Amino acid sequence: MRYFPTGALLAALLFATPAPAQTPGSGGPEPGAPEPTAVPLDGGAALLLAGGAAYALRQLRRPRRRRA
Repeated sequence: MRYFPTGALLAALLFATPAPAQTPGSGGPEPGAPEPTAVPLDGGAALLLAGGAAYALRQLRRPRRRRA
């Protein structure tokens, strides 16, 4: 059992060494200019804002209990 970590490390190094990396190739198409208003804000942000406002109102309206 003592030689298991050493053997596992040796096996990992032996099997990982011949793994070739992928060449970059042609590079693909060039990206175009981004749109000036390309911001990913949609209904999700509005729902989060509305939920936060509703939670804040609920916390403000809830009566506080006094400890005796």
